[in-house]
Amino acid sequence: MADKKGRPRFAVMFPDDLQEYIAEHREGSYQLVDVRQPEEYEGFHLPGARLIPLPLLAETMKQLDRNSDTIVYCSVGGRSMMAAQFMAVRGFGRVFHLQGGIEAWEQGTAASLPELHLRFIRGDESAIEAASIAYRFETGLEQFYRRALEQSTIVEVRDLLEKLASAEESHKKSLVRLLDSLGPGPGASKPADSLSQLDPAEKNDWIIEGGLDADDFLARSDNYFNSARNCLELAIMIEVHGLDLYLRMANTCLDAAAKELLYRLSEEEKTHLNSLADLSAKIGRKQVGQD
Repeated sequence: MADKKGRPRFAVMFPDDLQEYIAEHREGSYQLVDVRQPEEYEGFHLPGARLIPLPLLAETMKQLDRNSDTIVYCSVGGRSMMAAQFMAVRGFGRVFHLQGGIEAWEQGTAASLPELHLRFIRGDESAIEAASIAYRFETGLEQFYRRALEQSTIVEVRDLLEKLASAEESHKKSLVRLLDSLGPGPGASKPADSLSQLDPAEKNDWIIEGGLDADDFLARSDNYFNSARNCLELAIMIEVHGLDLYLRMANTCLDAAAKELLYRLSEEEKTHLNSLADLSAKIGRKQVGQD
């Protein structure tokens, strides 16, 4: 499965397709992967599905068979789409994502989700160029969360958005420290000084991690701000998209310092994803206690 430029892609399965696929294929010849959180999995999951929460996918997917057909699903399709894309570009042979997720499986309808568009980079960026791109991503996501915060009237969602925005601010500071560690080039100022030239007032120039247009994505994501759970699911989707981009940049980067910086950024993204997974688990336990 590849696009017109030869890049690996994943395929979409609808519930009827998956039912037919399961009926026609021998058990053990394919693998079902549930990328939801443990409490969601325990509530209901497809028989034989393996639980790998999306925030842990980068660390855990090495346990999967890259040569077997892999079918990924979540609750409504957003997380599984991110997971399928992430796996497809990392050598998995045939990857499918269940459109509409478990809700479509149970209800027979496929939910509609905003498609995440990616702006690809050249691949030959220097360390400073790579860091500038990353800084724009991190700032774009911070602006995204803060603009969503202005729109939300739900206290729990607002609290979560504030935490997410603060985390992105921390990422930016970490990025500046990474750049400072590179040291200045011959006759140049510190690399981190170049970031101060980026004007935060130019909101039209900010893009979310992974290359998403912030304004466009915010306009199409209203449904994700009606609960803390949905808001957190959106954050995890975006962060995985960002992790995917940093890893792909690192894999194609020709500059050794830029490659190292991008790998370090990827590790930071993994740490943030683990934090989001912990937060999701806490929200899940709280909701179970209220039911």
